[in-house]
Amino acid sequence: MRLPSIIGHLDRRILANYRIDPSIAAAVLPKPFRPKLIRGFAIGGICLIRLRNMRPKIFPFPLGVTSENAAHRFAVEWDEGGTVREGVYVRRRDTDCLFNVCAGGRVFPGEHHHATFTVDENASQTRVALISKDGETRVSVAGHIAQALPADSVFADVNEASGFFEVGSLGYSATTQGDRFDGLEMQCHSWGVTPLAIERVESSYFDDRNRFPSGAIAFDHALIMHNIELTWHSRADLCCETGR
Repeated sequence: MRLPSIIGHLDRRILANYRIDPSIAAAVLPKPFRPKLIRGFAIGGICLIRLRNMRPKIFPFPLGVTSENAAHRFAVEWDEGGTVREGVYVRRRDTDCLFNVCAGGRVFPGEHHHATFTVDENASQTRVALISKDGETRVSVAGHIAQALPADSVFADVNEASGFFEVGSLGYSATTQGDRFDGLEMQCHSWGVTPLAIERVESSYFDDRNRFPSGAIAFDHALIMHNIELTWHSRADLCCETGR
């Protein structure tokens, strides 16, 4: 039995995004997902999010779980009931919270892996790094507040990038069962992003040249959000053909 809704506060969220050759992105996505394209590119990335006071909506008191979390994800589309749906496919979630590791995929959707996070941030600069306990995930993102996206970004401006990611609120996460994906939708009670000029970005997943050959992937841009109330809604699992 999973909780239908969880509420809490988003302290900080970084979206560090890559533009990817769509044929390469399609090769790493399980069915039924396909890349959602922008100007001929697929978009994958890392979401680094600090959540505070996360708790079941039915709880009457304001105290809850606070955690640092990371998700490796892709903007995707899929067909469902004759309709094209869009959202994100999350291939892996990492967290510093043992409760999330134990409860994820059971009490609420999304299986999590345990990781150690290092965070150093102030009003203008942010650095977040993590190493997972199983050694599979290593991430480091550092940057400072900027006024615009990089000149070579596939997105025309911040507004276009913001709109692209705002509609991707519905996510399906990989599970240990290859033919089932956990459904989770994030409802932000407000929405606003700011460009983050990246000084360093590393990802053991996206930097793997066996998976993403040189020339098939490039870092595109990063966005940052702060101080937003949100609600997570459980959604029905998506079951389909065995994932790759």
